[in-house]
Amino acid sequence: MANTYTQTSIHAVFAVKGRQNILSDKFRENLFQYISGILSHNGHYSLAVNGYKDHVHIFFEQHPTKALSDTIQIVKANSSKWINDNKLVLGKFEWQEGYGGFSYSHSQRDNVIKYIMNQEKHHSRRTFRDEYLELLNKFEIKFQDEYIFEFYK
Repeated sequence: MANTYTQTSIHAVFAVKGRQNILSDKFRENLFQYISGILSHNGHYSLAVNGYKDHVHIFFEQHPTKALSDTIQIVKANSSKWINDNKLVLGKFEWQEGYGGFSYSHSQRDNVIKYIMNQEKHHSRRTFRDEYLELLNKFEIKFQDEYIFEFYK
């Protein structure tokens, strides 16, 4: 694709179906490496992949010919297949429908990477629900409660 130059940094967030805390320490790091590989294999440049027991954050340079919705579908489908094929959780693993997608400028990249890589520490102080709603509000994304992730108390 001659003469096409882009720099689109995308931060996406998605959650485990039923918001179960099943992304255990035993395989979480391998999962994040696998997701990074999925992104790279599909033409994106992975900047950071991390999360916590019930959700994942990915930050990547998006390839100019790929749609974000297609990318997230590929990441979720392939990573859930990997979890199931390796029998890393009891029963069938699934991600919740939907995701949050946020774009950042090049000057914000380092801060976003640090934020994503400190998820475990970050969630010792606040819930995923609070984090996700803050992102939606920060980006002035209008939402209806019934269409965001299932949050359980």
